[in-house]
Amino acid sequence: MAIFDGLRRRFDRNKRSTKQEAGNMIGYFGVGSGESKQYNYADLASEGYLKNAIVYRCVNEISKGAGSVRYMIKNGDTVLDNHPLQDLLDRPNPLQSNSEFFNSLFGYLLLSGNAYVLKVGGGAQPRELHLLRPDRIVIKGGNKPIPERYEYMLNGRVAETYLVDQETGFSELKHIKLWNPLDDYYGCSPLSAAAVDVDQHNLASKHNINLLQNGARPSGAVIFKPKDDAGFAVNLTESQRQQLLTDLNNRFAGSGNAGRPMLLEGDFDWREMGLSPKDMDFINLKHMAATDIALCFGVPSQLVGVPDSQTYSNIAEARLALYEETIIPHLRLIESDLNEWLVPMYNENLMFCYDTEAIPALSERKRKTYENVTSAVTAGIMTRNEAREVLGLNAISGGDDIYIGANLFALGSEAPPEVDDPIDDEELDAYIDQDEDEKAVSDIDFKPTSSMAEEAQRGLDWRKKFNRGGTAVGVARANQLTNRENLSPSTVKRMYSFFSRHEVDKQGQGYKPSQEGYPSAGRIAWALWGGDAGFSWATKKRNQIEAELGKD
Repeated sequence: MAIFDGLRRRFDRNKRSTKQEAGNMIGYFGVGSGESKQYNYADLASEGYLKNAIVYRCVNEISKGAGSVRYMIKNGDTVLDNHPLQDLLDRPNPLQSNSEFFNSLFGYLLLSGNAYVLKVGGGAQPRELHLLRPDRIVIKGGNKPIPERYEYMLNGRVAETYLVDQETGFSELKHIKLWNPLDDYYGCSPLSAAAVDVDQHNLASKHNINLLQNGARPSGAVIFKPKDDAGFAVNLTESQRQQLLTDLNNRFAGSGNAGRPMLLEGDFDWREMGLSPKDMDFINLKHMAATDIALCFGVPSQLVGVPDSQTYSNIAEARLALYEETIIPHLRLIESDLNEWLVPMYNENLMFCYDTEAIPALSERKRKTYENVTSAVTAGIMTRNEAREVLGLNAISGGDDIYIGANLFALGSEAPPEVDDPIDDEELDAYIDQDEDEKAVSDIDFKPTSSMAEEAQRGLDWRKKFNRGGTAVGVARANQLTNRENLSPSTVKRMYSFFSRHEVDKQGQGYKPSQEGYPSAGRIAWALWGGDAGFSWATKKRNQIEAELGKD
């Protein structure tokens, strides 16, 4: 190459004056450390949100998820359907709907750590609410806990000034921020913590593009082996060494020069020092950076497309974690700030709150809560009314008693009469006319079939092996079926009721043999009661009972 030809000519002219008894010179290329970089809002928004798919996805997952949660205006425990504050929030300004307004608010908060809401209107109550770009707001504090004013900057000039009451802290401009350990006034963005990972992710992508365009990548050491007339090795002068390193940096440093070919001749040699693209494994590098970015935002990496993310067993649990650990805390922040700033303009007794119970992603949590309280009632730990209180239901008459399974009794004593699943009121009512029913339907055959017995035995074996599925009542029922005992009419009714309630479990994960987690707890419980054969048999027998009793 031309740069090496020039260096060689300089060396030839000066080799007598630079003759030294020394080894060969090795010039290392691509070795060093970068300086730390300060990121402003424009950098974070441009290099992060606009040019990085992971940041874009994380911000949208949070802002759109939070913006879609229904809010309420309450006066005590009463939810108000028509109120001026609700009208304002439904249409904050002529240019934005409710969804657009809150999406932007959460977006600003995530990208800069700050969001500014401006009250517009001359009266005590605002007519409109507007969001101001965080990079255009300068906070003037004067070394006081409460800032003196907010200045809105346009083209380097102060366009508007919003004063702050030094006693109450009230201003027409509401500053919502995330906690910053090093600043009294400005918040800290999650993107600031992830900035290095964003740069790494972006540069890895850019580097791969350049590799594909150029098809080669020199990275290593240029080895120069000069000798004098006597054949002894000598070193370059300091000026020659600096010239060589400068030319190398100018021509080959940076991701923009990745893959640029190098032509060597004469005493110059190239030795590969860096790792090949395959060895560096840019795919895994990008995935690690993406995982760290999602971690800073509090978004499960499974939701941003990172493969092999096994922190959560399925998407439903990952989305549940997103809401519980990230979105709901952000909603609580907005709740507290609006209740402190906006709501008192209308009425001190009002409260702005989000209806988190209506979030569809939290249905998994509700299902687990229901399963937990049901198990607690069945085990005799909770009463039915205590369970109903946890589930948000009203108390019922006769629901304050504790019940236990029929197979739980003191050692050496006689077994008490069988008691049904205590959380099911409809089944318990079946005991009322039990004796009369048994006399009226005494001619019906209530002996379980062999198919029911086989399925019940399968359920017992599964429960013993996997230690899950069914309750004490289910185990007692399985033992009756495997022994093919004649069942009572009330037991048949309870079987029918159980199957009717739990048929929905067939839609759950792990119910079918081809699904992960098979057999699920629901599948095992279904087997304990006789499975599909038991459901068909109980339905048939229950219809016969109803016909005999004249209830059809």
